[in-house]
Parts: sequence; C-alpha cells; structure tokens
Amino acid sequence: MKTTSFWKAGHTPTLLASFFYFDLSFMVWVLLGPLAVQISKDLGLTPAQKGLMVATPLLAGALLRIVMGVLVDHLKPKKAGAIGQVIVIASLAWAWLGHLNSYETMLTLGILLGVAGAAFAVALPLASRWYPPEHQGTALGIAGAGNSGTAFAALFAPTLAMAYGWQNVFGWCLVPLGIAFIVYLVFAKDAPGAPPPKAMVEYLHVLKDKDAWWFMFFYSVTFGGFSGLASSLTIYFNSQYGLSPVTAGYFTAACVFAGSLVRPMGGIIADRIGGIKTLSLMYVLAALFLFIASTGLQSAAMAVVIFVLAMLSLGTGNGAVFQLVPQRFRKEIGVMTGLVGMAGGVGGFYLASSLGYSKQITGSYQLGLTLFAALAVLALVGLTAVKGRWRTTWGSAAMTTAKI
Repeated sequence: MKTTSFWKAGHTPTLLASFFYFDLSFMVWVLLGPLAVQISKDLGLTPAQKGLMVATPLLAGALLRIVMGVLVDHLKPKKAGAIGQVIVIASLAWAWLGHLNSYETMLTLGILLGVAGAAFAVALPLASRWYPPEHQGTALGIAGAGNSGTAFAALFAPTLAMAYGWQNVFGWCLVPLGIAFIVYLVFAKDAPGAPPPKAMVEYLHVLKDKDAWWFMFFYSVTFGGFSGLASSLTIYFNSQYGLSPVTAGYFTAACVFAGSLVRPMGGIIADRIGGIKTLSLMYVLAALFLFIASTGLQSAAMAVVIFVLAMLSLGTGNGAVFQLVPQRFRKEIGVMTGLVGMAGGVGGFYLASSLGYSKQITGSYQLGLTLFAALAVLALVGLTAVKGRWRTTWGSAAMTTAKI
C-alpha cells in the first residue's frame, strides 16, 4: 500500500479540520487535570475530591458521546460538531467570567467541559465516512491523534495559571478554540452517501450485538488508560515526587504526547498486520508498564520513562481498536463511535477517580494502578477468546479487503 494512495482516497481538508477540532476540544476536556494542583490549593480539596474533580469531565464526556453520536446520524457530523463547539465556547466564557469558588462549582464546570470530550463522536465519523475500508485505520488514526490536545493542556495550563491565575486560563483557551471553530466551518465537509438517519429505537439494537460490548470494553482499557492518566499525572507527579505544578505539567505533557502521537501509528500498523494482532501486543505491554508504575518508582525520571512506555502502548491500542470498529459496524459508525467512545471515557473516569481514592485510603497510588493493569490483562483474555470468530466471519477475506 503506497502512502500516496491514502491521500487520494478521501478528503484531506476534512481530515485535517477534524484533527484540529478534535485536538483543541481534548485540550479543554482535560484542562482541570493540569490545573488541579493550583485549584485544590485554593479550594482546600482532599485527594479524593481532586480525583473526582478531574474525573468528572471524563464521565460527562463519555455519556455525552452517545448524545453526540445520535446527533451525528440525524444532523450529519459537521452540524453536530458546530453545535458542540458553540456550547464549549460558551462554557469557557462562563468559567472565565464567573465565580469558581467551591468544589461543587468545579464539578459543574467539569460536566460542561464534558461536551468537549464528546467531540470524539463527531471528528471520527466526519473523517471515517470519506475513506474506504483499507484506509480506515490510517484515517481514524490521524483524526484521533487530536487527543494530543491533552498534552497542550499539561504543557501550557500550569504556566499560564502561575502567571495569570488559574481561572484566567479558561479565558485564554477561547482564542485557539475560536480559530478552530472558523477552520472547521470553512474546511470540514460531510461525506456523500452517508447512511440515512435511524429511528431512536434502532440505536438500542446495536447493543444487542455482543461485538459492540467487546469493542466498548477493549476501548475502555486503551482510551480509558490514556485519558485517565492524562487527567491525573500532574497530580501524581506533584504528590508522589514533590514536583512543582509547572514541572509536573511538563512531565505529564511528555507522557501524553507519546500516547497521542502514536495513535496514527497504531492505525497504520493495524492496517498492515491486522488490528487484532496489534491490539493483543499492546495489551501485554500496557499491563506490564502499568504494573511496574504501580510499584512506586524511586525517581520521577524513571516514572516518566515507564509512563511514556505505557502511554505509547495505550495510544497504539487506541488506533488499533478504531481500525477494527468500522469494519464491523460501518453502517452504524456514528452510534458505535459514540458508544465505544463513551466506554473509553468511563474507563478514564474510573482510573482518574480510583487513583484519588487509592491515595486517600491507602496513602499511595499502587492499588489504583495495579487494578487497571489487571483490566488490561482481562482485555487480552477477551480478545483472545473472540479473535477466531471475528477472523472467520465479518473479518474474513470474503467480507472485507482490510486485514483483521
């Protein structure tokens, strides 16, 4: 497969606009994580409250992905995305100009920021519908690399908070989001031949298919690990190693960049050797590195190395999952992107909140990281159980040109 054939296969302006929209939406989605150290100092939050505060946008985004997936199929992706961006921009303006002086107010903001996390259910179908089966992994890998926005949040938010105050960071975010909105309106285009909208009850039919549940579980581990760590690592490095919020943010950004930039690689590798093989290997590596991290490494430098390796594994796994999903549910890609994305957000909520509770109850993060490593092992067992059936049914050479 030549690289040039991919760029001729779809609509590049839409692909890149999807990436840009997704990137900045994710930057906003996890913004409370990099700011959590300064926010918790001002508001006097406990470790468990910090964990729940940074996890709330993940859960809200997860649930709203279903809503956005429905809107994608009924209004088409571009219009659904525009509505979501307007809501996010309005929420940031409220956060900037309002009075965020209580834990409850921060939870409310977390729910509103969840709309940004729902961008996942728009950006991926918007890009996916332009590309044939053999290029799905690459296309969705590029669009999905927008989760690199989580690294920008970790890189810049703590520094801006030190200079201008953490509440003013929400105002600064309005500038890039406004630019992304204009780019999206000008360059994004809905693909022709989109499937007709379904009745609401038909969306429930997808959940009768056990493969839908498998994909939701697999992604709850890969993306759940990625988003949960992206939201929590600034707190982790500050609490575990006494790093300043800015330095902890830099360390977090290194980990998140690793996980986000390899997502396209995960899609490309899956296109070449098959999504099942790629995902299986990534679960092994993710479980290994998360377990090593759970032992409480002595130096922050060593912890960064291990978390970077874990994020590389999880990010590659994210790309591999979404090489498989369009092969199995091409006609239902809108609602499946919402459902699978929802599961990923739920996984992130679980990891971020469990790390906070683990720290408060046991005094360390070991239990939270160990349990998530065990989930990666469980996902590997599940994938091993279904791969034979997948390769002989919808993934057979007679059914698709893509490698499964």
